Amino acid sequence: MIVSYNKMSDFGDWFRSVPFFTRYWLAGSVVFTLLGRFGLINPLNLVLFYEPLKRFQIWRLVTSVLYYPLTPQTGFHYLINLYFLYNYSRRLEESTYAGKPADYLFMLIFNWTCCIILGLIAEMPLLMDPMVLSVLYIWCQLNKDVIVTFWFGTRFKAIYLPWVLLGFNLIISGGGIMELFGILIGHLYFFLMFKYPQELGGPSLLQTPSFLKSWFPDQLGGVHGFGVPPQRAATAQNAPREGGMFGRHNWGRGYTLGGN
Repeated sequence: MIVSYNKMSDFGDWFRSVPFFTRYWLAGSVVFTLLGRFGLINPLNLVLFYEPLKRFQIWRLVTSVLYYPLTPQTGFHYLINLYFLYNYSRRLEESTYAGKPADYLFMLIFNWTCCIILGLIAEMPLLMDPMVLSVLYIWCQLNKDVIVTFWFGTRFKAIYLPWVLLGFNLIISGGGIMELFGILIGHLYFFLMFKYPQELGGPSLLQTPSFLKSWFPDQLGGVHGFGVPPQRAATAQNAPREGGMFGRHNWGRGYTLGGN
């Protein structure tokens, strides 16, 4: 009993240590996936379809990004999605957006909106993949010189990681559309928020709405000079360990809705 309590306490401590938005994005991705997996909610009520939206089933706009059809065939892919989500969302929230929760929330809302638009246009009912990869792409752009390790110990700069994932999936499964959409969304945000105003001297086209700032005010001790991509040296300490399991992951693979 004491051991079980200690384990629950350790899990609670870890969960509370995860940055706020990453924490609840991760929790939502787990909860809705399990609800669909065990039949507590019909998975078809969680995915993005245009006709139900006309009947005001607006929760699909959120659940289509959180839910993933968990089956024996897709389970490993889902776990890799969670790893990407936790790893790269946490790094962004704790570094570039540290002390600026409203700015990070705005980034998530921007990427989510783009995912929904592309999902409706391309008739993609599941949007977890492009949403996660869009955040990974932004981290890679902001940490482009960090050395990451891929399958078989291959090492390269982080800026190439999204494209390696795209190429790998094209070769292994003939997929790649999910990676491409995630890259496009992440690049759009990065270009409008960072590259265009900072490097090209253009006006700032993206601004965090004031109501988000009032709900989630800036905190002391955050990173100042928001809008300037941080320059980080590639070191063994801050380089992410992608490991061999990344290479085995089949990003963007097809799935069967409602599978048990």
